[in-house]
Amino acid sequence: MANTTETSGELEIVDDNAIMKADFIQELLPSAERTALLYHLTFLSLGGFPKLERLIRDQATETQLLFGSSEALLLRCVGTSSNLVTSLFPMLKTAVVKNKPVLAVKYLMKAKEWITDIITQVDDIVKRYDKHNESVKTCTSDVFQEQAKTKEKIEKKSDEMKGLKDALAKLEVDLKIVVKKTKMTENQIKNNTEELNSFIRRFQEEHGHWTKKFLDAFRGYPDAMKESTAIDLDRKLKQLDSEKSLLKNEEWNIKTEQLDLQLKLANCKIRMGEIPDPDNLTEVQKHLNQIQQILVDLKKFWEKVDAILSTLKDKTFVGEEMVDMEDMKDEFISSIEDAAKYWKKFGVCCQKAQGVFSVQSRDAYKFLEMNPSSLSEEERKKQYLSITEKLNKINPNPPALSNTQI
Repeated sequence: MANTTETSGELEIVDDNAIMKADFIQELLPSAERTALLYHLTFLSLGGFPKLERLIRDQATETQLLFGSSEALLLRCVGTSSNLVTSLFPMLKTAVVKNKPVLAVKYLMKAKEWITDIITQVDDIVKRYDKHNESVKTCTSDVFQEQAKTKEKIEKKSDEMKGLKDALAKLEVDLKIVVKKTKMTENQIKNNTEELNSFIRRFQEEHGHWTKKFLDAFRGYPDAMKESTAIDLDRKLKQLDSEKSLLKNEEWNIKTEQLDLQLKLANCKIRMGEIPDPDNLTEVQKHLNQIQQILVDLKKFWEKVDAILSTLKDKTFVGEEMVDMEDMKDEFISSIEDAAKYWKKFGVCCQKAQGVFSVQSRDAYKFLEMNPSSLSEEERKKQYLSITEKLNKINPNPPALSNTQI
């Protein structure tokens, strides 16, 4: 009976040789190690993005739980293999040798029950990996949307800052014009005042001291003197005083508006500084995409386990029809011994894989206790370099596994 498993849209044939090798766990260790390190790198880029931090923390936690479930299921596989090889198969062989077909069938049914149970659990975990991968994919989309929103915020704040700076620049020009006009007006007032004082001195010299009372009246009421020059100068001074007053008010208003815009600009810069760097989210997307691929690989691992279990099931029951046939005992016993050999090998593989998941589920996710927003830029860079170095050291083909025959 042929056994198949679907990978990347194609059907991969799993023949008897698949259970002779440990290659179905060859890339498990580097994949599991990379997952935690990539989540850690992702976390380092989430300072200032509390919503995304919660989302990705949930995904990392689910991955950790999934690894824990994988470890438990692999232990179950190891236990089932051991029980079959050391207990059930010897009892089955004894029942056949003693010509007790009813008891032999009972043992066979028990073996089927055990094997079917772990196959069902493997099917379930394949579905969990598939569902989790979709969840991480959705999270990746959320990161992209948050990045777009953050860039939009920055662009909006940049436009706001540019508008404020342009408005301040215009006010500065307006202020210079007003100050210049005020200075010119003050100079005109000074000149007109000097001219008027000169006229008064001349008038006094021409008319003598008796005019003092008229000068006093003139200073308070220019119209008392019917001199056109004095009247024109007085009118001009009043006009200039009025213009100066208006210019001073305009200057005050401009400075008030400048102060208001400067405060707005300062607040805008503060808010701009509070917006986290959206470029960090590019790293997050990249790491989540890699995690997605690793989850796909781990799903394939479990699909291979599923296919191998189906092959082992077929090998285990290949001779069950011979149980009650006296002349076929030897063939049946031989088939059971052959199945036991494969189950033993499968158990060793599962034990190695279980160790990988055990380490990863227990120790590799301690960074989840970290608050990325609390890290300084220096600490963030330090951790980033350390984790990147660890990633670069991971061997995709561990020698301990790549050539192992079991």
